[in-house]
Amino acid sequence: MVPGSVKIAIVGSGPAGLSAAARAAELGLSHVLLEAESWLSNTIYRYQKGKHVMAEPDVLPLRSPLAFTAGKREAILEAWNSGTAKLGVNVAHRARVSAIGGQKGAFTITLDGGATLQAEAVVLGIGLQGNLRKLGCPGEDLDWVQYQLDDPDEYKGETIVVVGAGDAAIENAIALAENNKVYILNRRDEFDRAKPGNLSGILKAIEDGKLTCLYNTKPVAAEDTPSGKRLRVATNDGETELAVDRVIARLGATPPRAFVESTGIQFPSKDPNSVPAVSAQYESNVPGLYIIGALAGFPLIKQAMNQGYEVIEFIEGRTVEPADTPLLRDKFAVLPEITDIEEALATMQRRVPILKPLTPLQMREFMIDSDIRAPADGETIFELNDYTDTFYSIVSGTVEIQVDPADPSKKFTLGKGEFFGEMSLISGRRRSATVRAGEKCVLIETPRRSMNKLINSVAAVKRVIDEVFLRRIIQGKIAPTLPPEEIADLVSSAEVRQFRPGEVLFNEGDAGDALHLIRKGSVTVSREIGGKDVVLAYVPAGQYVGEMALVSDLPRSATARAAVATETIRLDGVAFKDLMMRRTQVRDRVQEVYRSRVAQNAVAQARPMGDVLEFMMSQGLGEATDVLLIDESLCVRCDQCEKACSDTHGNVSRLKREAGPTFDHLHVPTSCRHCEHPHCMKDCPPDAIKRAPNGEVHITDACIGCGNCERNCPYGVIQMGIQSKTRPSLWRWMLFGGEEPGRYHPAKKDKSAKKATKCDMCKDLDGGPACVRACPTGAAMRASPEQFVKLYRGGR
Repeated sequence: MVPGSVKIAIVGSGPAGLSAAARAAELGLSHVLLEAESWLSNTIYRYQKGKHVMAEPDVLPLRSPLAFTAGKREAILEAWNSGTAKLGVNVAHRARVSAIGGQKGAFTITLDGGATLQAEAVVLGIGLQGNLRKLGCPGEDLDWVQYQLDDPDEYKGETIVVVGAGDAAIENAIALAENNKVYILNRRDEFDRAKPGNLSGILKAIEDGKLTCLYNTKPVAAEDTPSGKRLRVATNDGETELAVDRVIARLGATPPRAFVESTGIQFPSKDPNSVPAVSAQYESNVPGLYIIGALAGFPLIKQAMNQGYEVIEFIEGRTVEPADTPLLRDKFAVLPEITDIEEALATMQRRVPILKPLTPLQMREFMIDSDIRAPADGETIFELNDYTDTFYSIVSGTVEIQVDPADPSKKFTLGKGEFFGEMSLISGRRRSATVRAGEKCVLIETPRRSMNKLINSVAAVKRVIDEVFLRRIIQGKIAPTLPPEEIADLVSSAEVRQFRPGEVLFNEGDAGDALHLIRKGSVTVSREIGGKDVVLAYVPAGQYVGEMALVSDLPRSATARAAVATETIRLDGVAFKDLMMRRTQVRDRVQEVYRSRVAQNAVAQARPMGDVLEFMMSQGLGEATDVLLIDESLCVRCDQCEKACSDTHGNVSRLKREAGPTFDHLHVPTSCRHCEHPHCMKDCPPDAIKRAPNGEVHITDACIGCGNCERNCPYGVIQMGIQSKTRPSLWRWMLFGGEEPGRYHPAKKDKSAKKATKCDMCKDLDGGPACVRACPTGAAMRASPEQFVKLYRGGR
């Protein structure tokens, strides 16, 4: 029943609203919980039957009169139903709110049908499920395209495509795969928004062949054709068509903006994904009108329930420390002068423009993922050519960027509010400069995974990073001495282009209309000689191609193709030529590269390497930073490389000499490639895989043995097992057989937890990789793609 007047009206009975109403009832406050449906918590109610609901984040305590622990959907709903009944929560079912007006102390809430009630304060916990995102392509409203799954057991023997990479899509796909043929479409190359449990589940299901994942794939059209239902999709390898029975799209939802804005609440931007800004007490710009839960940007159940408890305390005028404050206080421990966490967070947002689009609640989550650093004056943050990939925001002070170690004069300063580290974050390549702290420098250091999550969820952040990346890479590679205004026209002409493996950037004989800066991936340059396509060069991320035709004003002299999935920045040829005409230093710099390329191409034509380079690309050279190679003409099969690896790494060899493919005399054993964007680092729940400053990708003791890295590695170079305390000698093994030295073959009764292991390039040893040092004939070598090209052409 809807009362005529209450102190607190709570709209929506999701986890946040339920918790708020339960706390109000517990305190004996006049309240009403308005729910549009005939049941509580419609979002949880609409979960698929039998769904396991997680209680995350683990580090947060629960604050609520209602119980909540991880478990099945049905058990959680039953606990909440009985809990609200026991507390005497005043629930009004079938009470859909159509309007909210008035002001603090005197709000008028209008329901469908015209009934009204008065409230001193209003708490919005309405969630987002009424505004589901659709496919965004023709056919999105066909009757076999749906956006909800109630009971996966209803479907049997069908071919179903699940579109999405979040928790709902993963859970739907896994459940449907029990009785159906299932594809899951992921627009990106990893499940970076999933909870750890779901992450492990989907990767295991893919590995076991229970379902098929199409990465970097998006729907183009859903169509009814004479031959049946079809979903056309775009992949890295081109467009393809899937015969389907149904499509289930789980793409999240957007805030019910029209309704929310009608109450007077403002959104920080026009971005459809933006959420209303609220204070640390969850109060919106309308005094007395509060927002909690998913609508405030926090969809996790435990967070929402904590907010429901806390908002009632705030309305009652009590001071309550948010549940995450102790975690934030630990972050700020390096700045002992900080006593007020709320003010410190607000100050950081004011000082760092890239963080301004975040709501205060999003800012708290961002800071929990990040670290605060206060380096000493002159301290090195990272060195040129380091392989670290964290992102830095400057809160105060300055940093000095040294771009050329041979010329100390080539440096510039970044100050308060700016950021750096975006080059390695985006390209996966080595650091492009050395950075040192200035006086009174304070930095926010954010891990790659957390930064990518922010970029993918807040469009304004991505836009700013992309703009700065464009300007800085153009300055760094083409015009390092020019101020930003001098290259403004060139920057404005820039377009980000994406290419699938093997796709052509430009063809031999084309007009030179643009220059391509390689932002991610790598490119091969080839020329037709004697009717055959001959590869002349390999060009990695951070370099550019296409300058030769612009300098010479002749047609393209070669064809450029993406070696792997590649992203470039296309610079308009007219704007580029205009800059060269105006600035001699730019022209001289480009002409120097041009002359070098002409010389390289002459050498390449004398010793073509098309077939061997194609072979190496198939073995991951295009995305590698370091590959172990064995010259079969020199190798005597002594296995000293494996023995040295085993001796160095606790009786566990990280390479298999005999395994792996061979081309001509070149053998690629099973050993880590240390990829630019390591596949193994994706979807690592404990973030246990790190990249050392020199580029070595290694696994730390934080490994929990989930096996995600082993499943994600396309080259089979990661092992799961238990480190052996002893091993037979090499000669004993060769003579009598038995367990291979250094391999993972634990006894069946051994209950020790398995861990992941892989080559770490002997990063902690002087002298380089033990396998290379132990080779008596010099057959083993480790090389970057660039070094390999030079070695091969030199007749290694």
